[in-house]
Amino acid sequence: MAVAALFSLAGCGKKEPGKAGGGTDERTESRGVVCATCLTLTNPFFKTIQEAMEDEAAKHGYEVLYVSGDFDAAKQSNQIKDFIVRKAAAIAINPCDSKAIGAAIKEANAAGIPVFTFDIKCQDPGAEVVSHIGTNNFQGGQLAGQAMIEALGESGGRIAILDFRAVESCLERVRGFKEVIDRFNASRPEGKIEIVAELPGNGEKDKGFRTTEDALQAHPDLVGIFAINDPSGLGAVAALEKAGRQDQVTVIAFDGQLEGKQAIKDGKIHADPVQFPEQIGRRTIQSVVAYLAGEDVPPDQPIDSALYRKADALQDPELR
Repeated sequence: MAVAALFSLAGCGKKEPGKAGGGTDERTESRGVVCATCLTLTNPFFKTIQEAMEDEAAKHGYEVLYVSGDFDAAKQSNQIKDFIVRKAAAIAINPCDSKAIGAAIKEANAAGIPVFTFDIKCQDPGAEVVSHIGTNNFQGGQLAGQAMIEALGESGGRIAILDFRAVESCLERVRGFKEVIDRFNASRPEGKIEIVAELPGNGEKDKGFRTTEDALQAHPDLVGIFAINDPSGLGAVAALEKAGRQDQVTVIAFDGQLEGKQAIKDGKIHADPVQFPEQIGRRTIQSVVAYLAGEDVPPDQPIDSALYRKADALQDPELR
């Protein structure tokens, strides 16, 4: 883990000599603080992004203040107000709500502080964002659709989606997933895959568990579930195990967290389009540094995901 300083909202500080992550910069004076707020730190995905940001920032002489929005758009807005008061060199945001975040971004714009988004985009066209760095979620959703077709084969069947409609990235995953399923269905008179329910998993394990229990009650013939991330997918797995349906319902998740990969290795999840959070974190900081140096930065920087199956899990050194 990077050892660049992590500051609380109570105050900043200076790095100790010789403590910069990356081992290339041992300054005691910081070039500035990049302030970042994420959806939640209960999800390991965002912790990996934090560690990558801290390590990359230290290489360039910057410090990182990284806090959790805790799924609360109002709390996140207040965090951004605090960043503005602190005169952050730049602000990086992983929105709790893609639309509601616009007002806070406009405040940063008015203060002259450059704003970057990572993983989840802002959907307010009036808010100015220098660059978005994140997974190509539509492409990842397409991979999830391909995995569902691969798992169900010629028989098709009725499936459910555990979504999270407040964030743009998850909307894109579902859109890509549906595009592939619709294309598959259009080419065949029988054996179609029918989406019978789209339910709020909200990206959380507990919510995914409860929602899957409801889906199984409403649709006892369910044969597949697409969950928009690993926590909600693992919640679905737990509900299927409780109901004794784990061998009858295929789960496709999304992320490639360690726990999700282990579930794939154990045969509990069929496959994941995996994301690369370390790349997201590093590229976000690299983009901030380039912009502050006067360089042009692309407005959108998508990072393709890759499909991860049991064969990949069996060869994965992380799981040995």
